[in-house]
Amino acid sequence: MPENPVSVGDARCGRGQPLLFIAGPCVIESEELVFRIADELKQLAVDKSYQLVFKASFDKANRTSLESFRGPGLEAGIEVLAKVKERTGLPVTTDIHTPEQAEPAAAVCDILQIPAFLARQTDLIVASAEAASKYDRVLNIKKPQFIAPEDIVHAVRKGEGSGCSNILLTERGTTFGYGRLVNDMQAIPIMQSLGCPVVFDATHSVQRPGGSRTGGAREMVRPLARAAVACGCDGVFLETHPNPDQALSDGPNMLPLNDVESLLAELTRFRDLANAAPLALQG
Repeated sequence: MPENPVSVGDARCGRGQPLLFIAGPCVIESEELVFRIADELKQLAVDKSYQLVFKASFDKANRTSLESFRGPGLEAGIEVLAKVKERTGLPVTTDIHTPEQAEPAAAVCDILQIPAFLARQTDLIVASAEAASKYDRVLNIKKPQFIAPEDIVHAVRKGEGSGCSNILLTERGTTFGYGRLVNDMQAIPIMQSLGCPVVFDATHSVQRPGGSRTGGAREMVRPLARAAVACGCDGVFLETHPNPDQALSDGPNMLPLNDVESLLAELTRFRDLANAAPLALQG
């Protein structure tokens, strides 16, 4: 069976634990921007004792348009994430897209993330699980938009069968018709029944796919995140940027950096209530 709770550095994600927050920009636009965001998130984590992992992508390979900004690439991107880790002391994560990227990413990143579009790629999951096991890292598998939540069990078994028991699952919405994602909150307890902690991706869940650039409804991030925490998710993933409207990737669904503090405080209160609920029912 997978581990639950899962340890990420000094943080623990899972049953009875505080929320794990995974936050950062969609993509590494520049070292300066990444450091600015990471420094603010680190200060917030210290001030409020939040469990926080810094996230940024070195390559946005799943882009609609050939002209879309993709990032600095593997070598330069991992170097930036290593600097963030040394500078802030925060655990870091990034998404990988090919089996060859697993080993160099695991050498630095505390969590290896499998993008939702790629979570049925056996070679990618096997390589990521093997690298995660070698470096004592965590594997985060995003549930594809096109499968039922119970069917993510096959990806979990691939990871376990390749030596990794430290597995997180992430819910990020389900495709409904054209150009719309919906969130069935039943997915959270269903995925937890597989033995893994479940993270809710609050910003990708509000994407509006289609066109040459993906749209989004960032005003829906807060209500969906509230609902997910109330339904018992173990962590919240959100992408943030000082000026999302000027961001080079996924701006419409990213949360302004100035709004992160109030949202994390609110979600923490929801988590405290959710953790206390079983005790209240027993008493």
